[in-house]
Amino acid sequence: MFFQRFLRFFSQDIAMDLGTANTLLYIRTHGIVINEPSVVAIDLQKKAVIAVGAGAKQFLGRTPQGIRAVRPMKDGVIADFDVTHAMIAYFVRKAITGLCLVKPSMVICVPTGITQVEKKAVIDSALLAGAASISLVEEPMAAAIGADLPIHEPLGNMVLDIGGGTSEVAVITMAGTAAAQSVRVAGDVMNMAVQRFMRDVFRMDLGDNTAENVKIILGSAVPQPNASALEVSGKDLIQGTPKVVTVTEGHIREALREPVQAILNVVLRTLEKTPPELSADIYRNGMLMAGGGSLLKGLDQFIARETHLKVFVDKNPLTTVLRGTARAMLDRKTYNSVFIN
Repeated sequence: MFFQRFLRFFSQDIAMDLGTANTLLYIRTHGIVINEPSVVAIDLQKKAVIAVGAGAKQFLGRTPQGIRAVRPMKDGVIADFDVTHAMIAYFVRKAITGLCLVKPSMVICVPTGITQVEKKAVIDSALLAGAASISLVEEPMAAAIGADLPIHEPLGNMVLDIGGGTSEVAVITMAGTAAAQSVRVAGDVMNMAVQRFMRDVFRMDLGDNTAENVKIILGSAVPQPNASALEVSGKDLIQGTPKVVTVTEGHIREALREPVQAILNVVLRTLEKTPPELSADIYRNGMLMAGGGSLLKGLDQFIARETHLKVFVDKNPLTTVLRGTARAMLDRKTYNSVFIN
């Protein structure tokens, strides 16, 4: 027992937000050390990884023959096991510097309602990447912990986490989930909606990175004051030549109308399934929004208007889930009941 405690002193415990769009790692001794895109570039001839993370994202839409840029996570779960294993291993090696005498234990957040097969894929990937043990926590629960909500109290805490692949809503009370719903509509679907709109309206094809940038700059759920326009470059679908058009905030708001409505619908469905006493708590206390998708301009206002709830976005929504995952890792005794494996 003493020897195990002695080795534990030298271990590098890791909390991981393994997301569809971005992967974040927190090290017990250094805080957040990795925040990079979940992208891997592969040399198909050599079957070797040539770039991971921010470096690999630059390859999207720009790769020559023989090189492929892969996003191994889809809808919040593993779509390509081998590439995910390579990505996790790279990030773990990058995060842990110096001599490591003991394999790290890891706490990884996963989507609500993840299947047993999907859980096993996450655990196996992390074990192959060098972890000694794996614990899993659901993303809305991690977001609630990260935002300092009183999850152990007999009160209703409502959380909406909008990531790259999924939007998840949960009502949390006494460190458990009283009601939850999810939809595979989030940041990636918004990007695709922008691309589809540009094809239908402007007969222009946009790359993934360009569509994401347009969404970030112009995207909104409600009309914005002093909204700007943006010149967007792409490929003319008729002639196949380069093309530039001027796009307004109103254009992109229309493009995002369906995914925004889908996110609202998942909130409404969760409210329908929430017990009355917890609904009263939520009406008094409001709903937390976290995840990169919550940064869409006016989305909190739109949901507040349609649900008659107070809606607030976390102070740093991109790291809310990871901060909660890290807190659960650092204080396992207090948060023991939130682990789902």
